[in-house]
Amino acid sequence: MVSAIFITLLFITGIYCIMASYNLVRVLIGVEILIKAVTLMIIVVGSACGRLALAQSLVITLIVVEVVVITVAVGVVLGIHTHNNSLDVRKVRRLKG
Repeated sequence: MVSAIFITLLFITGIYCIMASYNLVRVLIGVEILIKAVTLMIIVVGSACGRLALAQSLVITLIVVEVVVITVAVGVVLGIHTHNNSLDVRKVRRLKG
């Protein structure tokens, strides 16, 4: 029960961080928090169902995919920063081309 409340709060924190921020680095941190909440949820559900080994293998796969996605996203954010000299999402929306 306590873990479900913690996972829900973590999930809400990630969504809030994504929605309320205009800084691309903060958005990436929000995505990381959101993925950590999903990771914890997979472990808790796997433990409750008695399939902990399956849940752990899914989490390891999720972590590997997450690292690749975040690495590419950080590269895109660095490219945007070198092009605009800013990490503001509102300036990125105004780009043409």
